[in-house]
Amino acid sequence: MKCRPAAYRYNSKGGRAVTKQKPFGGINALTLKCIAMALMLCDHLWATVVPGSHWLTAVGRLAYPIFAFQMVESYFMTTDRKRLFKRLAVFALISEIPFNLMVSGSVIMPLHQNVVFTFLLALALVHRMELARGKAPLWRYLLRCAACAVLGFAGGYLFMVDYYGAGVLTVLAFYWTRGKKYSHLLQLAWLWNINTQLLGGFGWPVELFGTEIFISQQALALLALPLIWLYNGKRGAHSRAIQRAYYAFYPVHMLVLALWAMLL
Repeated sequence: MKCRPAAYRYNSKGGRAVTKQKPFGGINALTLKCIAMALMLCDHLWATVVPGSHWLTAVGRLAYPIFAFQMVESYFMTTDRKRLFKRLAVFALISEIPFNLMVSGSVIMPLHQNVVFTFLLALALVHRMELARGKAPLWRYLLRCAACAVLGFAGGYLFMVDYYGAGVLTVLAFYWTRGKKYSHLLQLAWLWNINTQLLGGFGWPVELFGTEIFISQQALALLALPLIWLYNGKRGAHSRAIQRAYYAFYPVHMLVLALWAMLL
């Protein structure tokens, strides 16, 4: 019986990135990104023009893990990592004013930065770890991973990026579990601890078998994992116009929602 070969992509340094093919096709990167954008829109609608609809922000909890996963995939699948970092830096700067307007109604809000800065910080740490992988002794690589985890968590709060240190750790968790045996269980454990212990927040008391338990709204982020696990490693439809539309969605939709909220 012959085993079906894994699908491979090559990065700019010639490294081979394994992506397991799903037996029934799975979903490609573009589909996964569109799902994440729709989920993020739900969350931002709740934050601006439909504040009473808590189901919108509940659904929106699924968006960030998908984007975090896609950031790690983009790092490995890109043919030009320097260009990726430059694009994200420009994207973060462009998005900052729309983000400020949506969150606070003000053009300047120094105490909270948009989520692209979170991804920039996280991917910079991923890059530092990746430079040591396979080139340094295992103990040194693990020590660098531990240092990056501490720096990422502290840096998330120091630079006050969206989702703070927990957001940075989420991206790092997808890096650490990528291609690993039992990656699904590892991702589940990481996201459970990050979303229930580090983030927590609002939730609902529910009575179960005569005992009242508390269900964290942020824990709904774990429902993003089945969607992530359906990813088949394929890019999907791709063109410069599609790429620009994907990047433009974040600042444009925030600006529209901010202006809409001001008019209400």
